[in-house]
Amino acid sequence: MTSGDKFCTGCGARLAIREHEGRNRPVCPQCGRVVYYDPKLAAACVIERNGQTLMVRRAVQTGYGLWSMPGGYVDRGEPVEIAAAREVVEETGLLVEIDQLIGLFSDAGNPVVVAAYAAMEVGGVLAPGPESLDVGFFEIDDLPPLAFPRDEQILRRWQRIQSGLR
Repeated sequence: MTSGDKFCTGCGARLAIREHEGRNRPVCPQCGRVVYYDPKLAAACVIERNGQTLMVRRAVQTGYGLWSMPGGYVDRGEPVEIAAAREVVEETGLLVEIDQLIGLFSDAGNPVVVAAYAAMEVGGVLAPGPESLDVGFFEIDDLPPLAFPRDEQILRRWQRIQSGLR
């Protein structure tokens, strides 16, 4: 539990950790309210130019100094596709049009779910944004060190889609 999760939002009593539905969860011993943690949604884009894939060298944690596709968190109430395009322009200066969903990617124990999209470059000027140390296009078989294992999964799925496989 984090400091904001110590008290019940219903009655104000101190929460306790109890087994509920097969998991240990914060539960209010007074009113019985159970706290369910929601996943955090992120969106990323795969953008191709001349057979190469756009990558961003991260200037933020997690993965500082490593590379990933442009992407980031989706704001509450923001359409996921809009967030994906927003993150691309913030991190790379490029304007994109979202083409298709590559897939949703999640790992056990990790609260972040990534919605990955294929996107087409439609304008802008390639330049690192405030959350990027560098940006560039790379051969998919010769990528720089990646920040997240999911990046490889996303790129493999994108390649299968590009070749007509699912």
